[in-house]
Amino acid sequence: MAALPNPPVAAIAARHRGLNRAEICDQNFLEFVRDWQGDAALRPPADAPVLPGSGCTVADFVALFESQLVSRHLDLMARVLRVRNKVFYTIGSSGHEGNAMVARLTRHTDPAFLHYRSGAFMAERFRKLPDMDPIMDSALSFAASKDDPASGGRHKVWGSKPLWVLPQTSTIASHLPKALGTAIAIEQARRIGHALPVPSDAIAVCSFGDASSNHATAQTAFNAAAWTAYQKLPAPVLFVCEDNGIGISVKTPDGWVARNFAERRDLDYFYADGLDLAAGYADVRRAVEHCRRTRRPTFLHLRTTRIMGHAGTDFEIEWRSVEELVQVEAGDPLLRSAAIALASGIHTKDSLLAAYEDIRAKCFAAAEEADRRSKLTTLAEVVEPLAPYSPAAVAAEAVRTDHAERRPAVFGGEDKLPEKLPPRHLAIQINQALHDLFCKYPDTLLFGEDVAQKGGVYTVTKGLHKAFKSARVFNTLLDETTILGLAQGYATMGMLPLPEIQYLAYFHNACDQIRGEAASLQFFSNGQYRNPMVVRIAGLGYQKGFGGHFHNDNSITALRDIPGLVVGCPSRGDDAATMLRTLAALARIDGRVTVFLEPIALYMTKDLYEAGDGQWLFPYPAPDQAMPLGEGRVYGVDADDLVIFTYGNGVPMSLRAAREIQARQGWQVRVVDLRWLVPLNEAFIADQARSARRILVVDEGRHSAGVGEGVITAVVEAGLGSTPLRRVVGADTYTPLAGAALVVLPGDADIVAAAAALG
Repeated sequence: MAALPNPPVAAIAARHRGLNRAEICDQNFLEFVRDWQGDAALRPPADAPVLPGSGCTVADFVALFESQLVSRHLDLMARVLRVRNKVFYTIGSSGHEGNAMVARLTRHTDPAFLHYRSGAFMAERFRKLPDMDPIMDSALSFAASKDDPASGGRHKVWGSKPLWVLPQTSTIASHLPKALGTAIAIEQARRIGHALPVPSDAIAVCSFGDASSNHATAQTAFNAAAWTAYQKLPAPVLFVCEDNGIGISVKTPDGWVARNFAERRDLDYFYADGLDLAAGYADVRRAVEHCRRTRRPTFLHLRTTRIMGHAGTDFEIEWRSVEELVQVEAGDPLLRSAAIALASGIHTKDSLLAAYEDIRAKCFAAAEEADRRSKLTTLAEVVEPLAPYSPAAVAAEAVRTDHAERRPAVFGGEDKLPEKLPPRHLAIQINQALHDLFCKYPDTLLFGEDVAQKGGVYTVTKGLHKAFKSARVFNTLLDETTILGLAQGYATMGMLPLPEIQYLAYFHNACDQIRGEAASLQFFSNGQYRNPMVVRIAGLGYQKGFGGHFHNDNSITALRDIPGLVVGCPSRGDDAATMLRTLAALARIDGRVTVFLEPIALYMTKDLYEAGDGQWLFPYPAPDQAMPLGEGRVYGVDADDLVIFTYGNGVPMSLRAAREIQARQGWQVRVVDLRWLVPLNEAFIADQARSARRILVVDEGRHSAGVGEGVITAVVEAGLGSTPLRRVVGADTYTPLAGAALVVLPGDADIVAAAAALG
């Protein structure tokens, strides 16, 4: 391929004093074109190579170059208008404009999870559908306008529902697991007969930077992709590492990305020059075609550079030498594209400068228009897509029973339907409820560590694998981040995932997959995308003969802090079944991310007061029964001497303590099982507290930031703070092994003592 002249580095250096990087970048392009000395050429046919030997045609190049220019001028516009408070985001795409090639060679039905430097990718993907305007849509996002079609003004994101670009917010590798999950879900759909919202040969596209490739979450995704491919299972994900050699100010060692990824088994490596459309196009095509044809995880190492710093607040001249900056800016991919356009005859100097200025004018005009559009100004507007709730529709879905004819075959006959069997304990009823959900929702998937043939470490999922086979019930590798990434992928493709996190302590390893990714998607996509799921987590304390911190973890604070999440915690089997039905309905109807927190110590509990009394066994509720979101259970409705608010293990403890308190002090005690921990039903709490002479809050969580704090806040904010009140709560410590665990967790005696102290 013929070499083209490089920009004059010395001339560029002479202009570096007294100008900001955006101005320099802009002037570099203008002067490079004006000073062009090449021979004029006749414009070649549209289907001819743009340069001899190139895999990029003239038609491809013309489109790609325009997308590059759109991306560049959006960056330049953002830098100018940010200081006028008309634009609110300046992390740009300059230097990464070669990612337009990835957009051109993939389809708009290939779900895309993008790096924040994806302006050219988006401009190019906008060509896939008619009557779409990348400049105006982007300007609305930059301006945080309510009319922004991606997020409704909640963040500057690259996203589009019709173009299958799922909004990401300043992602640092956290999107890789769900991109892999989406790729696996595309293939899984075929095995369970699920109708996909995208073509069956779609691939998932996922871009990120070289610095992000070192992140633990990224490494998790690469490992899980290779683990999947090693077993000959398809995982058509195209990982696009846009290697600009630097992460904010930390340089990536030369050759590190290639050394780290070029020889990984089961992660197929391709390299392409993203700074040169003529040279890089064929290599990008090979990577895309390989991924789509082989259905294997593919790593595309795309060479890029970073122009104008990390963001508008990054004054590179303060920490990089002028000489280094000059060399970086001399490698600007737009200069290379300009040289190709001029040398091939696609543009003259005048026509190229005119096109450049025309796009500049369009970007500024769009930005000014976007600035005039309305913004989010009220709390109601901001949170509208965060936690949608359709009570009537959810209630109807939760009790829908059109799956009844399938139930006898699953349970072994009409006489073995669980509602016709004797009362059972919590673990059995969760298991029965899961079988029911699998009958009701053919696209339900349950997965995690040890959940299939073994049936879970506590046999809660026993029999599901046998009944519904490995396409719907399967084991994963031992990695919670991957489990929750898979869940998001299945949800994206319209399935109903039920991932299991084996212990609550293990959730903390992967919390950001829910907090930063799954639960935020409806908010940042303005309700256009969602992650419906029911995450089962075994947890809380009081296990006997087994435990320590990782198996007796009572820290649920991380769950309470996630906006939009729903967390239910049953203490008895019948509640577990009706709660699961509502959680599944919330996921199905409103796309909610929900958590089913299962108290391990109550799994096998049968007795309440004395051994053999069987008072913690309950009949299985028929499929037409469900528990409304926020509804608690009240024991001793008319008692008002003392009201105890609690949940989980605290419920049977409080009931035992209530009997002793009544015997000792003659008080009538009401026990209120909250059941729903996030969000707390503050109105219900206030109603129960209003008639109380005394209040106890029994919280098996930790002293700081536990559920009990929320209950007390609800009581006080309802104007009931003068009611005598105490809290019985766990200590701020990790849970030790064996009997020492009971020293740090509240017990029956603590409740009785606290009641006596209320007088």
